[in-house]
Amino acid sequence: MTALQPRAMRDALLERIWENMATDERLFFVAADFGAPTLDRIRGDFPKRFINVGIAEQNLINVSAGLALEGFKVFAYAIAPFITMRCYEQCRTNLALLSTVRPMNVTLVGVGAGYSYVVSGPTHQCYEDITLMRTLPGFSVLSPADHVTAGALFDRCAGQRGLKYLRFDAQNLPVLHGETAPDLNKGFTQLRDGSDASVVATGYMVHTALKVADKLAQDGISLAVIDLFDLSGFDQDALAALLAARPALISMEEGFSGRGGVDSLARDLLSRKGLERPTLGIGVEPAYRFELGDRATLHEQVGIGPLVAEARVRAFLKT
Repeated sequence: MTALQPRAMRDALLERIWENMATDERLFFVAADFGAPTLDRIRGDFPKRFINVGIAEQNLINVSAGLALEGFKVFAYAIAPFITMRCYEQCRTNLALLSTVRPMNVTLVGVGAGYSYVVSGPTHQCYEDITLMRTLPGFSVLSPADHVTAGALFDRCAGQRGLKYLRFDAQNLPVLHGETAPDLNKGFTQLRDGSDASVVATGYMVHTALKVADKLAQDGISLAVIDLFDLSGFDQDALAALLAARPALISMEEGFSGRGGVDSLARDLLSRKGLERPTLGIGVEPAYRFELGDRATLHEQVGIGPLVAEARVRAFLKT
């Protein structure tokens, strides 16, 4: 059987949107001057339900909120740092606040998580979005690790009223789940079993976690790897049960460490469930850097590449 080839997360989702716009007249797409081949089909086939607001993310949110109040299921699309930070006040006021009294269905699609726009530098890279969007009540923060999960998230976003932020990588990542997406309701899936520690990772860092686990397995160190793709609504009891089965917890994220991201999420879960475990948070060193290089090189420089992560895990487990 031929292995499923990697695709862009963006394309997997846009294709699902395009397919369903023919039968669901409440689907509406709003873009901030950000293109894609499938987007051309949406614009061409459904021009009355497509708006390009230009490079104006504040207006992107305002228009999306207005359309949602009229009953549309809105997908708003822009580069990740711009759809979260350039218009954060609008996300807070016109989405998070307003939706508490006027329910709406708005999905923000941010492309370019972490270092995936590697050559564009820190202005176009995005290390803060997990923290910022998890802070807003009412937002679901969804961070898939492959295009299969990304495409499957359409059904949840279109079918359930509420606010969602999709944190998409800009690069084609290896397929983790075959043709069948994981259980979206649970919010996570265990990709690898292990006995020495649990590794909770999200997005691109799931792939790094698997590389580290493979390497350490050669020396008899056994890591369980968990893909946490729902960073706000995961099944806490189910995840806590997995973490309780192992004596240590490691988190991995392509975001600033110690700033309210996956490391804080994981430690908070341990505290809530009364689980005492030593923890190690592997994330980006909290500083902006301007070095050039490929993604692997930059990851090693900021403390999240496979080599430095492996060394830190070895030291943490004292082996």
